[in-house]
Amino acid sequence: MTTTFDQSTHGARRRTVISVDAMGGDQGPPAVVSGIAKSAEKNPDIGFIVHGRAAEIAPLVEKAGLTDRCEIRDTAEVVTMDAKPAHVMRNGKNTSMWSAVDAVKNGEAQAVVSCGNTGALMAVSMLRLRKIPGVDRPAIACLWPSRNTGGFNIMLDVGADIRADERDLLQYALMGGSYARNGLGIDRPRIGLLNVGTEEHKGRAEIKSAHDLIAEMAPAAELEFVGFVEGGDIPSNRVDVIVTDGFTGNVALKTGEGTASLIRELLREAFNATLLSKFAALLALGSLKRLTKRIDPRRVNGGVFLGLNGTVVKSHGSADATGVSSAIKLAFRLAESGFTDRLAARVASTGQPSHDDDGMPEKNEQNA
Repeated sequence: MTTTFDQSTHGARRRTVISVDAMGGDQGPPAVVSGIAKSAEKNPDIGFIVHGRAAEIAPLVEKAGLTDRCEIRDTAEVVTMDAKPAHVMRNGKNTSMWSAVDAVKNGEAQAVVSCGNTGALMAVSMLRLRKIPGVDRPAIACLWPSRNTGGFNIMLDVGADIRADERDLLQYALMGGSYARNGLGIDRPRIGLLNVGTEEHKGRAEIKSAHDLIAEMAPAAELEFVGFVEGGDIPSNRVDVIVTDGFTGNVALKTGEGTASLIRELLREAFNATLLSKFAALLALGSLKRLTKRIDPRRVNGGVFLGLNGTVVKSHGSADATGVSSAIKLAFRLAESGFTDRLAARVASTGQPSHDDDGMPEKNEQNA
């Protein structure tokens, strides 16, 4: 079963089409379709290709009044959250995730959003979209709440690959800078290299080498390299982009999400402890709502896969409608900016050879 929609025009503008894997994530199609509905309500210039079991998706789309905004691609199989990436690469052609990525590969959609298995999504995306020439390791970039004017910093890699040498870190800096420029509108992004200290003698050998490479390349790439930064600088206004390997970045990301959840829970317990504290909470209700919104991970939901010939946004597996809508908004913003082409041009402009170009073996992508 396939339901089509008119994506040719909306007023004087052509709709930007987002390909959505409706079967991924913990909450399944109801949360995904609700997120699509939120996005459709806010932005009339988005169209959707929704992939998954049509018998489950079609009633939800119809109930949400989205039949004119969504095309449904019926797929029989689903990539489970515990599926092995290698297995999906060999046997996943009939899954909603594979179909969603293929819509971008075939030029039918400008970006793909999935709440599904991160490792499998990266594997399928690399297989179907391929890496941008000159990129050795794609990276996952996330938005991190910060004291910057825009409210966020970018950190990468946060889990695409657990390893990274000096040239990988240089590429992460270039890709992160391009993301900041096109996704956040920062003309000259500030780049920081995460380390155990800011002193030049600290850190592993590849970190020190990466420092020199980024410092040398930054002026030509229209980046400002601030040097080494520490964990405390991740939410600061000192930098716009934090560069690190996927192991460190993923640990930092999960720690930050856990800390934000803990703060919310402790505040709720504290304000519900006594009658007086409940009255104090009522007086501080406006401030508490602003704080909750500021640290709500759903507002910054969506890790972007950088270094591929297509825009892929990975939504959190537990995302609700608000989180899915946030990921779609990010995908739309990047698609509208022509981000993938700009990123490819930025990488190509460096003239840095890939590992394949100099006879070194291509590295094995291992998802964390």
